[in-house]
Amino acid sequence: MIHLQSWLADFWPDAIRIPDPAFWAALLLVAGALAGEAIARWSRLPRVVGYSAAGCLAALAGLGPGMPLDGAARLIVDVALALLLFEIGSRVRLRWLRHNPALLLTSLAESLLGAGAVYFALRWIDLEPAVAAACAVLAMPASAAVAGRVALELGAQGQVTDRMILLTALNTLYAVLALTLLEGWWNAGHAADVTQSLGLLARSFFGSLLLAALLAGVVSIVARRLDLRNESSVLLVLGLVVLALGGARAAGLSTLLVPLLAGLLLGNVTDRPWVWPRHFGTAGGVVVLMMFVIVGASWSPAVLAAGGLAALVLVAARSAAKGAVVLLLCRPAGASLRQGLALAVTLTPLSATVLVMLSELLRLRPAMASDVAPIVLTAVAMLELLGPIAVQAALRLGGDLAPAPRSRKPAARPLLRTSGEGAR
Repeated sequence: MIHLQSWLADFWPDAIRIPDPAFWAALLLVAGALAGEAIARWSRLPRVVGYSAAGCLAALAGLGPGMPLDGAARLIVDVALALLLFEIGSRVRLRWLRHNPALLLTSLAESLLGAGAVYFALRWIDLEPAVAAACAVLAMPASAAVAGRVALELGAQGQVTDRMILLTALNTLYAVLALTLLEGWWNAGHAADVTQSLGLLARSFFGSLLLAALLAGVVSIVARRLDLRNESSVLLVLGLVVLALGGARAAGLSTLLVPLLAGLLLGNVTDRPWVWPRHFGTAGGVVVLMMFVIVGASWSPAVLAAGGLAALVLVAARSAAKGAVVLLLCRPAGASLRQGLALAVTLTPLSATVLVMLSELLRLRPAMASDVAPIVLTAVAMLELLGPIAVQAALRLGGDLAPAPRSRKPAARPLLRTSGEGAR
């Protein structure tokens, strides 16, 4: 924003100043909506690509939100992620893991080995252990927001979609817990004292679980008494999710864990299938759109220059490790090699989840901003546009997308008769 305003001042010194952030927010909203619709109509790619492309243009214009996320940008990202994670969690069936333990092994292995591969790859290029460990934990989750948004928009259904939702939900859970453990480890001061780090982990998890159970219980009561297809009921549920989000921030709990755990509890305590209106209606759709624009604008040319090589190493190591694990375990987990390849590709995206985790890390350890932030933000920038396209291609490869309808040549219309022809 600063770069654009200075350019306007140089080009047009007498221009009207527009200091109100609401103007820039509205401009980004309009640009994102137009770009999303244009992409969907002309290229049949997910609208997320257009939202992110609008964010990239905003980044080039100097309208990026800056790190750590704060103010309106952080609020929008938190609310949008809460809605998406709550919805995704309610679609996960944990009973599946009991009947298919190889799928649980896949989930644990792709998360842990992916993080391990990133750590050792970054150490290989001589990064500090603390920086490599932070980047490894931040690279652990695939973007549940991108996966869920693309699958919902394209109407994807099938084994690859279900496994993608499950793996992205679980590796988000693992990553948040791993980051909490890492922070506690650093705060302990030395490796021998693990009591403090484990205590911090227990407080974060069980506190988030308690708040999530409260949210799930209230939503369940609302659903038994009201029709969730009604707009007022949808707004009530949305308000409950946002209220729980505010409670999590006030209590110092994870804004990622609470909605995700609430969705998991809601979807697994009862056998009732939970079907939500798309992004909880129009209000939810607006904040989701804005979230992807903000994520797309989170980098800058200076950030790309600082984190380029390390980010390439991170992305390569992460993709190779996650892909190898999923392919090796796809047959024991009951999937074909083609489905395993498709599932491996769906774990490519990095997005808003990583930005929220990075913001939390930078608030606790601001000294790491110059080392960790450029690497992670560059990796997000690299995958922000490619990730949704990769997910769409993978879902099509796995057979989870209905074939596009063939365009039929319209039948020739008879020529209109003139009044004279009618008379004859």
